[in-house]
Amino acid sequence: MQNTPRGMRLHIGIFGKRNVGKSHLLNSLTRQNISIVSNIAGTTTDPVEKAMELLPLGPVLFLDTAGIDDEGSLGEMRVQKTLTVLDRTDLAIIVSDQSGWDNFEKQLYHKLKEMNIPVISVFNKADLGEIDRNSLEDVRKLELEPVITSAMLGDGIDELKQKIIKLAPEEFLSTPSIVSDLIPPGELAILVVPIDLEAPKGRLILPQVQTIRDLLDNDSMVMVVKERELKDALNRLNKPPHIVVTDSQSFLKVSADVPKNVLLTSFSILFARFKGELNEFVRGTLAIDSLKTNDKVLICESCTHHAIGDDIGRVKIPRWLTQYVGGKLHFEHYAGHDFPENIADYKLIIHCGACMTNRREVLSRIMKSRQVEVPITNYGLTIAYSLGIFERALEPFPLAKHIYEEVKMASK
Repeated sequence: MQNTPRGMRLHIGIFGKRNVGKSHLLNSLTRQNISIVSNIAGTTTDPVEKAMELLPLGPVLFLDTAGIDDEGSLGEMRVQKTLTVLDRTDLAIIVSDQSGWDNFEKQLYHKLKEMNIPVISVFNKADLGEIDRNSLEDVRKLELEPVITSAMLGDGIDELKQKIIKLAPEEFLSTPSIVSDLIPPGELAILVVPIDLEAPKGRLILPQVQTIRDLLDNDSMVMVVKERELKDALNRLNKPPHIVVTDSQSFLKVSADVPKNVLLTSFSILFARFKGELNEFVRGTLAIDSLKTNDKVLICESCTHHAIGDDIGRVKIPRWLTQYVGGKLHFEHYAGHDFPENIADYKLIIHCGACMTNRREVLSRIMKSRQVEVPITNYGLTIAYSLGIFERALEPFPLAKHIYEEVKMASK
C-alpha cells in the first residue's frame, strides 16, 4: 500500500504556532524521524509530507506545516505556504502546547470550519506542565474534545490515532467507485487506451489502472484496446459491451465506432465525478458558449509532467477551444498545487482529471471559483463539448445530463 498514489490518500494537516511540537508529533505518529525537531522556533519552513498506513483507514498523507505565528517578511511567506495546505487538507490537527489557544488557533479553527474540514485539537507537551484548564474549557465549548499528548514520551498518540479514524470523512472509510456503479457485475466494459507518450515507459497512466482495478473489484469483465483496434474488437463480440470508456483525446473516433445503444464516456469525465463534482463541472462547461475573442482561460494540471509536443492541456484543448469559439483566446497554465489568487480575471477554469491530487483540493478550487462566479470544468467535459459529443458522453450520468438539459433550456 506504500505505492498508493498521494491523490488517493487521506490528507491530514498538522497546524499550530511555532515550537508547540508539531514536527515531534508527526514523528511520533509515524514512528519515524521525518521532520527535523529543534527547540528553535521556526525550524519547519516548507510543508513536510509523509505517506503511511493508518488502519483501518489505509493510506494517509501527513502534512507538517510552518508555525502560523511566524514573523518577518520570510515568516509571512511561510505562513502563506501553510495556509495553501488547507486547500488539500481532508482533516486538520491544531496543535498547541500546555498554555492553550489564543487568537492564532481560534482564527485557524474558524477558517477550517468555513471550509467544512474536520478538526482535532491536540494539547502537546503535557510532560512539561499542567494543561491550562480554561483553555481546555474554551476548546470544549467549540464542541471539540481535546487530545492531550506528549510527543516526547509518546503519551496520547494512540488516542490521537483513534480520533483521526473517528473523524475521517466517510469516503475514506468506504472506497468510492470510479465506474463500477455504472455497470452490473458480470458485464463487460471496454477501455480504449491510447499509449500515452507522457506515461512512464512500460506502464499505463494512473486513471486507466485505477479504473481497471475498480471494475475487477466489482466482478465486471474488462477488455483493454487501443483506439485503432476498437472496431475489430466490437465485431468479435457476440454481445455488445455495457459501457465503453475512452481517453478523451480519442473521443471523436471512438464515438463513431461505438453503437448508439452502448454507454460511452471518458476517463476524465469519470474522474470529474471521482475527484471533483460532476454536476458543477457540467454547469461550468456550458460557459464555453459565452467565451469571446481575447477572453482569458485558466488551465490547471495537478501534476508537473514534462509536456510533449502535442500536450493535451497546452496544445490540444487550446486548439479545439479556439476553433469552437472562432477567435483567439488567452490561455494561462498552472501546475501542481499552485493556484492563482486572481481567478476572477478568468472567464473559464479548466481542470485536469486530478489523478495526482486529492478530492479535497479539487473541491477547494471549485469553492473558490464559485465564490467569484467563475465557471469551472475539466478536460474531458471540455473536449466532449467542443467536439459536439457532450450529450452522449453524459448518458451514463442521468442527473448530470438532466442538469445540462435544464440549463440549455433556460438559456434559450
